[in-house]
Amino acid sequence: MTQRVFITGGASGLGRAIALRYAREGARVCIGDINADLGAQVELEINAQGGEGYFVNCDVRRLTDLEKIRDDLEARWGGLDVVVNNAGVASAGTIEDSTMTDWEWILDINVLGVVRGCKAFTPLFKRQGQGAFVNVASMAGLMLAPLMSSYNVSKAGVIALSETLSQELRGYGIRTSCVCPAFFQTNLTSTMRSDIAGIQQNVGKLMKRSTVTAEDVAEDIFRAVKQGEFWVLPHVKEKRMWILKRHAPWAFDWLMHQESKRWMKKMGNTG
Repeated sequence: MTQRVFITGGASGLGRAIALRYAREGARVCIGDINADLGAQVELEINAQGGEGYFVNCDVRRLTDLEKIRDDLEARWGGLDVVVNNAGVASAGTIEDSTMTDWEWILDINVLGVVRGCKAFTPLFKRQGQGAFVNVASMAGLMLAPLMSSYNVSKAGVIALSETLSQELRGYGIRTSCVCPAFFQTNLTSTMRSDIAGIQQNVGKLMKRSTVTAEDVAEDIFRAVKQGEFWVLPHVKEKRMWILKRHAPWAFDWLMHQESKRWMKKMGNTG
């Protein structure tokens, strides 16, 4: 059966990679994004890869956008199989210097954007008796490095929501996957908010050094959805650190503190 997929933030980065991965399977892929030019381009790429592309303007800060897309896709395709809540932004800063405006901005998109996606599509999935949510969090929500409190909190919130929905919705035939990548090449820094000088450039360097690509993460997501897996942890080193945190938290705390001191010194924060 041809799969039907909806992806928020699907016009670039990981969202685009996921869209093209499903397109190669001949899927119908709807990408929702606020960038119409990039969205139209990815729609063509989906068609060229063998799928059926469909771009819609979508701002995850508006529940009505997601509800309209849900009704549109139900009428157009007769339902939906996978919803990927991928749209996200980044911010960095110390707790005393981060503004409340930036906190509200990132939580509205990263946490409530995922909440809205799950809230809008759960009734459809329940009527169908099946469906899959893919919620894109981050290793930041598990590792919790300094100078990234608002981003860490937002991604930890996505993890908590995903774990909750995995239990809450399983009996309705609705599966949930939670994606927690570390650094990989994407365009996240282009909208990053921070008063820390040079942090975008330093994060960009870490992304470029990564051997994991957006296509690798998309492949892991595709496989996890197919196999009904909850955790999607594409980075081996960070996955090992997370396991260490669970089984030997004192050792994780020591290692994380040493790494944090190096990171804060590099950023000019020596507290």
